[in-house]
Amino acid sequence: MASRIFQERGYEKTSLREIADGVGLTKASLYYHFKTKEDILVSLLEGVGRELDELIAWGRQAPRTLGTGRELLTRYSAIFGEAGPVFSILQQNQATMSELAIGREFSDRTEALSLLLRDADAPLSEQIRCVSALLTLHFGTFALQHLEGEPEEKRRHLLDAAVELLSSAYAGRPEREGTA
Repeated sequence: MASRIFQERGYEKTSLREIADGVGLTKASLYYHFKTKEDILVSLLEGVGRELDELIAWGRQAPRTLGTGRELLTRYSAIFGEAGPVFSILQQNQATMSELAIGREFSDRTEALSLLLRDADAPLSEQIRCVSALLTLHFGTFALQHLEGEPEEKRRHLLDAAVELLSSAYAGRPEREGTA
């Protein structure tokens, strides 16, 4: 419920009173569990953050190959698909999120994924394609909200587009360990 209220009104414009009313609690009861709106946001993002941390840890241990990059994008897409409303809050409230610790943590996670997808020694054009693959999933979800189609269908098409971008960065390179 708090997630929906943050999405509809925006993080900044939502009060603890509105959240309490929305979930059927008194403000005092809500305050007992959450001292601030940021505490509520952190609780909403906890599971997603844990999943992203696990993905990043897996990616750091996996060989740096196109196959690994594809798997990173596939898993990220699945996490994003399940947690779309929470990511939507982050996206819609970027200015505020950049000031909050939770927003900086998610920015750091995105950067970590970006580093896992690209080879720092590759030509700039290839690095841009790799980063663009991640951004296709990240921002495409919001950009396509108003297009006709089922959310899962749109998620799969975004993943296909992201994988194509990543694959184009690897075109002509052998699939070998040590490249990403």
